[in-house]
Amino acid sequence: MTASDRMPDRTATGGHMLVQHRVVFSLGSNLGDRLDNIQEAVDALFDAPGLEFVAFSPVYETAPYAPPGETLPEQGDYLNIVLVADTRLPPENLLERVLNIENSMSRVREVRWGPRTLDIDIVVFGDISSDDPDLTLPHPRAHERAFVLVPWADIEPDVLLVGHGRVGDLAEAKQAEGGPSAVRRRADLTLQQPA
Repeated sequence: MTASDRMPDRTATGGHMLVQHRVVFSLGSNLGDRLDNIQEAVDALFDAPGLEFVAFSPVYETAPYAPPGETLPEQGDYLNIVLVADTRLPPENLLERVLNIENSMSRVREVRWGPRTLDIDIVVFGDISSDDPDLTLPHPRAHERAFVLVPWADIEPDVLLVGHGRVGDLAEAKQAEGGPSAVRRRADLTLQQPA
């Protein structure tokens, strides 16, 4: 992220931004009590100030996935949601919060494409673009992932994912592909909004 991406929105104190930004998170879990892991992560995101809850999607289930040519370790299906919030926090502060939550829930990064107690991605942060390898915005693979697009389309189908099109159209195309990238809505599973 370059300074020009974020400095115009800064206040003189506190490191907050003057402009409120819409942030979209993708959350997933396929180890342990998957639903409980996601609920704990949702609660933890809002435990500290700086995020205002907007909405989250229904819960979906997805088979694990690795890109063509990559090895997919043996593992169970994921539960996934998309969560939308508003914030005046800088992106790097939000990333730090996300990483702290993942670490507190024993997220292990030893095996590429391996199982996870919790995975939280920042998909978009307002209209900020960044090619920083620690936080690329928008998420460089969001447009390829049904487990992001389909839940997101439940909340904001008309939002444009920069460079790729309307979220609702992208989700519909991914669902039409079917196969291992298909997602299944789990109407029997629900989450509680953060307090």
